[in-house]
Amino acid sequence: MEDYKDIKLAAFKANMRLPELGLVLFTFGNASVADRSKGVFAIKPSGVPYDVLKPEDIVIMDYDGQLIQGEMRPSSDTKTHALLYKQWPSIGGVVHTHSTYATAWAQAQKDIPIMGTTHADHLTTDVPCAPPMSDEMIKGDYEHETGWQIINELSKRGWSPSEVEMMLVANHAPFTWGATVDKAVYNSAVLEEVAKMAYISLGINPEAPRLKDALINKHYERKHGAGSYYGQN
Repeated sequence: MEDYKDIKLAAFKANMRLPELGLVLFTFGNASVADRSKGVFAIKPSGVPYDVLKPEDIVIMDYDGQLIQGEMRPSSDTKTHALLYKQWPSIGGVVHTHSTYATAWAQAQKDIPIMGTTHADHLTTDVPCAPPMSDEMIKGDYEHETGWQIINELSKRGWSPSEVEMMLVANHAPFTWGATVDKAVYNSAVLEEVAKMAYISLGINPEAPRLKDALINKHYERKHGAGSYYGQN
């Protein structure tokens, strides 16, 4: 039998970061970690409160959403995670929360506009919101279709999953991803913060403009570009 101890522990630690960062209440979220060499991912079990979650509770699944190892039912969002891993081989972690401000934008069915340099430090675009799901998709394989909502919207806008690592699903909540689960968790925290900042900014001035391109490019490039000079060598 394969040993999945390492990714179970990584998934456990990632899930525990979500309440620490104020991104989840009760059982409102999940994080998963892929092991590309073994073709599996580790994910939180469904409905288990974070304060009683243990590393051994983590469930191992394949990219078709089939159970590989575990005694508990996996997260109800497992098929969404599975499809993202299957369609996007470059990602190693996925996080789903119902964090307050990001979820409010999703419920409003609105992209989060890029209004300041904090947003531009991480993304050169608005945070996209996928449209509401059709009745047919809802009645079908709902969680699997949620994955397609994310994938199709990113493709429609012409972005790759490495360019944009976060999305809102209309009337639902945010999903983030990254090359590692640590990056996916980081992206969830950043998403919540820029959602909050945009909401407050528009409350102060409903006519506040989006950030101009020169500042978007400057802040993104100084952190991520070929000539970046943010941080240490």
